[in-house]
Amino acid sequence: QVQLVESGGGSVQAGESLRLSCAVSDRPGRVYDLGWYRRAPGKEREVVAIISWTGDRIIYADSVKGRFTVSRDNTKKTVTLQMNRLKAEDTAIYYCYAGTQPGAWGPGIQVTVSS
Repeated sequence: QVQLVESGGGSVQAGESLRLSCAVSDRPGRVYDLGWYRRAPGKEREVVAIISWTGDRIIYADSVKGRFTVSRDNTKKTVTLQMNRLKAEDTAIYYCYAGTQPGAWGPGIQVTVSS
């Protein structure tokens, strides 16, 4: 079973940046997408960004395109979400995601953006 642990959350002001990281622990030899979901107050969990094993396919939510960048390091076994020009609407609990069957999520980490 894959294990995911997020780090790097916190509170920032609108317009500032924050970087989230996720440590991935899994048995050797498995290949799958990694990425990030988030759950804002009063909303359902939604996809933020997904990156394939090789990085050849990346998707972003429309709301974060041009501001967020997802990357992965398969040697360090991490997936990162660089969040720039943060907005108050980005306030949410962010979850690391692994595209296993079924999918897996980390415990989540809070990101708070004040205006």
